Amino acid sequence: MSRTRLLPSARMLSLGLAMLAATTIFAQQLATQAADSETAKLITEMIPRYHLSRQRVDDGIAAKLLPTFIKDLDPQKQYFLQSDISDFERSRDTLDDALRDGNLDFAFRVFDVYSERLHRQLEVAHQLIDAEHDFTVDEEITISGDDLAWATSEAELDERWRKRIKYQLLDRKLDGTEVEEAREQLHKRYRNVKLNMDQMNEQDKLEIYLTALTRCFDPHSSYMSPQTWQDFEIQLRLSLDGIGAALRADDGYTVVAQIVPGGAADKDGRLKVGDKIVGVGQEEGEIEDIFEMKLSDVVRKIRGKRGTVVRLRVKPADGGESVVYDLTRQKIELKESEVKGEVLETTDRLGREGRVGIIQIPSFYRDFAGAQSGVRNFKSAAADVAAVLESFSEQGGVDAIVIDLRNNGGGALSEAIEISGLFIDQGPVVQVKEPSGRVQSLEDEDPGVLYSGPLVVLCNRSSASASEIFAGVIKDYRRGIVVGDTTTHGKGTVQNLMDVAPNQMFRILQRTQRGKLKLTIQQFYRVNGHSTQNNGVPSDIVLPSLIDHWDLGEAFLDNALPFDRIRPAVFSPGRFVSEELIAGLQQRSEQRIRNDDDFQKIEKAIRRYLDRKSRKTVSLKEETMKAEREADEELVGDSKELEETAEPETGADATKEEIFPESYYNDEVLNITLDYIRALQGAVAAKR
Repeated sequence: MSRTRLLPSARMLSLGLAMLAATTIFAQQLATQAADSETAKLITEMIPRYHLSRQRVDDGIAAKLLPTFIKDLDPQKQYFLQSDISDFERSRDTLDDALRDGNLDFAFRVFDVYSERLHRQLEVAHQLIDAEHDFTVDEEITISGDDLAWATSEAELDERWRKRIKYQLLDRKLDGTEVEEAREQLHKRYRNVKLNMDQMNEQDKLEIYLTALTRCFDPHSSYMSPQTWQDFEIQLRLSLDGIGAALRADDGYTVVAQIVPGGAADKDGRLKVGDKIVGVGQEEGEIEDIFEMKLSDVVRKIRGKRGTVVRLRVKPADGGESVVYDLTRQKIELKESEVKGEVLETTDRLGREGRVGIIQIPSFYRDFAGAQSGVRNFKSAAADVAAVLESFSEQGGVDAIVIDLRNNGGGALSEAIEISGLFIDQGPVVQVKEPSGRVQSLEDEDPGVLYSGPLVVLCNRSSASASEIFAGVIKDYRRGIVVGDTTTHGKGTVQNLMDVAPNQMFRILQRTQRGKLKLTIQQFYRVNGHSTQNNGVPSDIVLPSLIDHWDLGEAFLDNALPFDRIRPAVFSPGRFVSEELIAGLQQRSEQRIRNDDDFQKIEKAIRRYLDRKSRKTVSLKEETMKAEREADEELVGDSKELEETAEPETGADATKEEIFPESYYNDEVLNITLDYIRALQGAVAAKR
C-alpha cells in the first residue's frame, strides 16, 4: 500500500523536474534572444556613429543586405529556390527597420529555410554519389553561381547536383583515384557539410547576418562574436595557453592535424598526428564524449589556464584501444606565423657572389593586451624584425635585404610604422584621413635606422593593408625597390575593433560580452598623397605569375571604397632608386626570364588562363576534360612548383633553409637583388 501511495508522488516529482528543466531552457532561450536583439540594435546605432561613411542603416543598405546575406549562404545557387528568394524579397524594404528594433526574425527564418533545403539536397547528393555516371556524354557544367538563375523547382536543383557530383567524381578519376574511394571521399565531404550545418548555433547565425550587414558599407567591416574575437586575438598576439596541437574536424571526429614543436603534446610525446580525440575532461570529473561536437567548442574545452591539466581520450591513428592522456597546459608560441630571417650565400645557388638577408613577415602582429598592460617584451612584429636585423649584423652583415611580404594580409598599423622606421630616418610614414576630412600624418619619430643598405620588398596580389603601407613608404622614399606582381591588393582603409556597447567610454563596466565590431574608420594614403585603395602599390619590377591575373584584390570586392588622392606630405626622398636604375634592372630581369624555361611555362600558362578565363562552363566528358588537363600539365608542370611563385614556405615543419626555398621565381628575385647591389656600387663609383 505504501509503495502504491508513493508512486504518484514520484511521478509528480519526475514531472516537476522535467517542467523545471523545460522552464530553465525556455528562460535561457529568451535571455539569448534578448541579448541578440540588443546586439543588433547597438550595431545599427554604432555603424553611422563610427564608420568612415557616416551612413545610416537605411533602405539603401537594406537593398544591399538581402543579396549579400543570401550570397554568403548559397553562392553557387545549390540550395535555395526562386520561390524562396521571392518570399525573402517581400521583407527587403523593412530589414533596416527590423534591425533598428532588434528584430532578427527574418535572419533566422532564412536560416531555417536554408537548413531545410541543405538537408534535402545532401540526401540527393549521397544518392547521386552511388549512382552510375556516363562520362562519354558531351555535356557541361556552369562554373560560377553568378551565371546561373535560381532554380525554379527541386527537379532543376537535382539536375544541378547531378552534374556537380559527376564533375567531382570525374575530377578524382582523372587524378587516379579508384571509384569506390572517390565515392567515400565525397560521402565524407557531404557528411561534414551536414554536420557543420547541424552544429551552427544562434551566435554563429547572428555573426553571419550582422557581418553581411557591415559588409554593405565596405568589404572589411564585420561583426565578431565573443568566440570569434578570442580566436582573432590569439592570432594577434601569436600565443595561447593549451596543449600545442592543431586540430581538424573529419566526419564527426576531432583529428590531430599538427603537433606544435615545443608544446605540451610535443614534450609529452604520446599524442600523434592522425590520432582521434573522442573525449575531453578536466583534471577532475567525467571525460565528456565529443563525437560530432563542433570543432571550435572542442578547442575551447582543451584550452585553459596555464599549468592546469586536461585529459584526452584518444583513439590512436595506428589502431588499438582508446587511451587517456593527461597533459598540462602551457603557453604555446605560434612560431610558424612569426617573423623569420636567414642569410643566403648566393655563390653556390646562383653562381654569383653575394650575401642576401631574407626577412619573411607573415603578418604585422602585435599583442595589444600585453602592450597596454606594460608586459615586457610583448609579442611584436617590429621587435622581431629588429632582432633579425641585429642577428644579420652578428653574422658579419649582408650586402642587401629582401623583405618577403607575399600573402601578408596586414595587421596592426602601429607595427607597419615601427617596421618602416627601422629602414628610414625620421619622417612621415602614412597619412590618415578621418571621416571629417581632417588629414593626420603618422610619423617615424625615432632618429636613425637599423639597416641602411640596399632593400628589396617582395609583394604579390595578396599583400594588403599594412604591407602596402610599408611597401609604399619604401617606394616613395626611394629607399628600395618593390618586386612582384603588377600591384598589391589595394586595401587602403583602417579598421578599428570596438566593443559592442552603448557607450565606448564605459564599455569596461558592461557585464554582457557582445563581441566586437570591426569598422572601417579611416582611409590611409602614401606620403606622396596617393591612396592605396583599389590601385595598391605598383611594383618597380614585375615578375610573371598566375596570381597576378586572378580577380584578386580590393577592386574586385563588393562595396569597395573608391581610389582618391590628397596633398603629399613633406618628406625627403633618398637616392637609392632612380628611373634609370629601375629600367636597367627590369631589362636585365626580362632577358633572364626570356631564357628561363620555367618562366616561359608560366607565360604560356598565363596566356592559356586568359584564353579560358571568359569561359562559363566546363566539359563533363572524360575525353575532353582529360585532354585539357594534359595540356595544362604540359604547360605548367608540377603544380606545387608553381605555387612557390605565390606562397613562401611556412609552417611548423619549415626549416631555416625553407624560408626562401630554391625556385625559378625566388632565384630571379635574388638575381634582381644582386643586380641592384651592383648598380648602386656602380653609381657610387661613378660619383667618385
